[in-house]
This record gives sequence, structure tokens and C-alpha cells, in this order.
Amino acid sequence: MIVVRRNKSTPFITKDGSEIRAILDRTNAPVRNQSLAEATLPPGGATEGHRHPSTEEFYYVLSGRGSITVEDETQELATSEGVLIPPGSYHRLVNTGRGPLVFLCCCSPPYSDDDTVMQR
Repeated sequence: MIVVRRNKSTPFITKDGSEIRAILDRTNAPVRNQSLAEATLPPGGATEGHRHPSTEEFYYVLSGRGSITVEDETQELATSEGVLIPPGSYHRLVNTGRGPLVFLCCCSPPYSDDDTVMQR
């Protein structure tokens, strides 16, 4: 059994500009098919628009408010809401709230900078 404590994970900045804490991924467990991370965007912060050609993602909002664009559709997101980002889909997330936007990000296959294509 592998148990990872969130607070023992050192945060880092991903290629899209969000702060990530790996919960379970290739860096801390024998993960093969997915990854789970906690991401944080400060008030007014945003990820840079990008695509993952091979990766399907789920975002699940733990706290805060945001606006998500997937391809040509934009919707508001709030606590306890999730969104599917299909492989190859352009996406960008903006924190529209007054506090941090904290969300879980599940990727399959596991997140990789090599599968991140930046776009404006």
C-alpha cells in the first residue's frame, strides 16, 4: 500500500503556470496510468492556454471560484464542481474569486510537461 501525505509534497510551477502539489504520480509512487495533484491559482491568477494531445483531465474544485474555457466554451466553476477536459482540447482556467482557487487535477496518462502544448 502506498500512502502519500499532501503536506509532504513540495509544490512546483507547471508549464501552464499553476502551482501543483503531487498527491500520487510517477515521482512518489509506482503509478502507471494516471496522476492526482492539487493545484492552486491565486486571486486574479490564470493558467496559460494549452492542450494535452494524449491526456484526459478532470478538474474538481475544492475551494474558490473560477472560469474555465475548454475549446470555445466558457463556464463558471465553484466549490464541489468538476469538469472534464478531453485529450487534445484547448483549456484555460482563471481565478475569478477573492481567495485562492484550489482544485484537484487527475490526468490519464499521468501529467507530463512533454504532453503540454502551449497556445494563446
